[in-house]
Amino acid sequence: MDSVYHIPAMLQETIEGLAIKPQGVYVDVTFGGGGHSRAILQRMDSIGDLSFDIGHLYSFDQDKDALQNAIEDERWTFVHSNFRYLRNWMDYYGVEHIDGLLADLGVSFHHFDCPERGFSFRFSAPLDMRMNQTAKRTAADIVNGYSEEELAKIFFLYGELKNGRGIAKNICKARSQKPIERTEDLVAASRIPAEMSKELARLFQALRIEVNDEMGALRDMLVAARDLLKPGGRIAILTYHSLEDRLVKNFLRSGNLEGTIEKDFYGNNLSPFTLIEKGREASAEEVERNPRARSAKLRVAEKK
Repeated sequence: MDSVYHIPAMLQETIEGLAIKPQGVYVDVTFGGGGHSRAILQRMDSIGDLSFDIGHLYSFDQDKDALQNAIEDERWTFVHSNFRYLRNWMDYYGVEHIDGLLADLGVSFHHFDCPERGFSFRFSAPLDMRMNQTAKRTAADIVNGYSEEELAKIFFLYGELKNGRGIAKNICKARSQKPIERTEDLVAASRIPAEMSKELARLFQALRIEVNDEMGALRDMLVAARDLLKPGGRIAILTYHSLEDRLVKNFLRSGNLEGTIEKDFYGNNLSPFTLIEKGREASAEEVERNPRARSAKLRVAEKK
């Protein structure tokens, strides 16, 4: 396995944004390498008082590889599941309300740097991209099974590829000759030049989002988080591409998936949230240490 599973972006800023209470109930819906979860538990330690009941942290991850980063702490529970089922699992554990939720929507270094997972065009590997390795649908299934129109749509929406239709056409032409089964097959079929690495990254991003239904899962999680948070509870979310950031931004402003801001008779915003961080970016020093933090944006809101 990789020596570095993941380096969390804006770790200190995110933890501070949660305004952690030692006896609170928290959820980290993107456990990964466990960096955020450990920081939450450490913050609970530093401000805790043994005369009170201890708090608890639930950490979600649908990838079984994350189990290697398990934390030995009586206050910690690992939930091996997609975070879209947040409400179901909290019901299962008898949790009616939470004090805070953290979501780092970035893909772990582990996934990009583990060749056999097929997340990166840098390696020759099966075209997989499943976060949940027990899921049936792979990126190869989509590339070989979707219509040209369906492929063009996801390339444009999830990869923001202006030439999505042309790329989809090239892929359909190539797959008519032989199935596209590996990462290098997709690169060749797309006809995106190797030097256009950003375009290739966007192509792989679009397929990854579709394979894992990342936008659908994010919508489900946001609604559940809104309903679970106590008044005064906080939600901290790190986004990495404009599509997810737009959804998170509009949801935290309005309190609904449509992004519709409702107002009372006096013109006051009826959103259930008060915005704390409105898209904070990593410092230049952090980006120098961790270049993958460059695209991260932190949004924090408090439940009214």
